[in-house]
Amino acid sequence: MLYDTIGRKESEWAGMTASQIRGVGEQSGSVLVIPVGSVEQHGNHLPVVTDTLLVEAMVDTAVERLDDVPVVVTPPIWSGFSPHHLSFGGTLSLEFAHLRATLEDIAHAGIQNGFDAVLFVNGHGGNSSLIDAVVSTVGVDTDAEVLGTTYFHLASDRIEELRTTETGGMAHGGEFETSLMLALRPDLVGDPAVRDGEPMDEHYRWGGQDLLDGGNVAVYRSFDEYSTSGAIGTPKQATAETGERIRSVIGDELAALMTAIHEHNS
Repeated sequence: MLYDTIGRKESEWAGMTASQIRGVGEQSGSVLVIPVGSVEQHGNHLPVVTDTLLVEAMVDTAVERLDDVPVVVTPPIWSGFSPHHLSFGGTLSLEFAHLRATLEDIAHAGIQNGFDAVLFVNGHGGNSSLIDAVVSTVGVDTDAEVLGTTYFHLASDRIEELRTTETGGMAHGGEFETSLMLALRPDLVGDPAVRDGEPMDEHYRWGGQDLLDGGNVAVYRSFDEYSTSGAIGTPKQATAETGERIRSVIGDELAALMTAIHEHNS
């Protein structure tokens, strides 16, 4: 529960006083980090909060690795743009324009506290184009540097070396997300008997095949066209050990990005 967890990390916006936030924001090269997730179905074995939980955990892992970087992390934006998941139930989705406006407002309000840079860290594939758009719409209206990334794209080459599945096995609710959840919150992961995923079957070979292979052609499909369970990939091959390795790789890469942003804006 929020009342029991807020304020345990020094960089949490929600647990700081207003003067503490401004104090960080006014430091040279300060970075405001905005995690963006979703609440959507992840098959029969993962909770609907998976994307939000994982993006917050990856940001937290990165912040723990920082050395003298003035950074504050907002509460995660927990609802994303997920209309393609609605047919399975359990999904809470915002309209594209509403989510864009929400992110713009949060960024502009945050920048007013003196931050030199804003980094949107995305944890849901369906948000990717929206994050790219917000980087431009916020960036054009402020002197702060505005950036965005989707965390599972940051270190895809290194993660490829860790996978035990072929391309397609790390799709929605597959080896990647299930491994991270086993490492972070195994109590929320269903037992192997319900870890049902189906192979990624995109008609166009230029389309996305995997979380690590987003493809060069965007196409809209409701998720029930891809899967009967709501999961795609090979979650049965997921392990907590793989999850810890993925978490470490992403934490290192995201921390390196935050450090580079700080140094560039100092």
